[in-house]
Amino acid sequence: MSQTIRIAGAGLAGLATAHELLKRGCEVVLYDLADGPGQGSVARYAGGMLAPFCEGESAEDEVVQLGQKAADWWAQITRVTKRGTLVLAPPRDRAELSRFARMTQGHRSVDADALAALEPELAGRFAKGLFYDSEAHLDPRRALRDLCATVEQAGGVIHWNSPAPDGAEIVTTGMAAPLPGLRPVRGEMAILHCPDVTLTRTIRLLHPRMPLYLVPRGDGHYMIGATMIESSSDRPASLRSLTEMFSAAFTLHPGFAEAAVLETGTGLRPAFDTNLPRITRHGHALHLNGFYRHGFLLVPAMAARLADQFLKETRDETACERATA
Repeated sequence: MSQTIRIAGAGLAGLATAHELLKRGCEVVLYDLADGPGQGSVARYAGGMLAPFCEGESAEDEVVQLGQKAADWWAQITRVTKRGTLVLAPPRDRAELSRFARMTQGHRSVDADALAALEPELAGRFAKGLFYDSEAHLDPRRALRDLCATVEQAGGVIHWNSPAPDGAEIVTTGMAAPLPGLRPVRGEMAILHCPDVTLTRTIRLLHPRMPLYLVPRGDGHYMIGATMIESSSDRPASLRSLTEMFSAAFTLHPGFAEAAVLETGTGLRPAFDTNLPRITRHGHALHLNGFYRHGFLLVPAMAARLADQFLKETRDETACERATA
């Protein structure tokens, strides 16, 4: 294809779409107002969990289905840790664990001995859990940098600190996009350094006030976050919210009481009413937006879908022009 495809936004969705178009032999140029990969993207605050079966607890079946190939897609671009997901609950919230098991698939129940074998640091702390052995996780910031490098190595051009020109064919600008029905959903996270605690896989703790996920980043670093906060405020994380997150981390393992808090952050994630991403034509451009909290999980499938749709529409328009010439 001789046409150069212009993409507004070089965040997670824009880079993934560029990657898929480049694989199909297209020429791609991206424009972004940020200074570099991930700098202006809400994806930098993501957990990086590639956990389609766990998401089935509250998400549509489409999320579970589309997300199952995400780990393999990302493994061609960046480091992916495939050690599964553990779902745990304090004894007083055992009923939540049973409910989570009923709502999801792809897991097996584990007792205290099995938990200790999977994560020795948790020995004696939980009597039961759920293990989703096919799930994985990645480091979002590293993944964004590696995806950016992959796009550039394949011939994609990225203009940082640059607004997209009028007439860009594809728009992936998150909450900045003028799409009807798009709403912000707040995400909060903290990065801890706790070398005295060694956990190797994603853990979800079904805490009564704030369900928590904890993702190891290596070298004693952990990212913790709240699974769901329905708020449009972009202010820094509140003392109450951070206290509840840290309390949940302490419930998981008391060693986190000595953790150094390296960073806290919040981001507004774009979502539609269904909490599913959409490819929509708005004006002259195709938009990919509305990933809610499923960005790294669903962007591989949605970017491929967008690339195929764009090329099909372009071929159809060319055929129509030739027929009427």
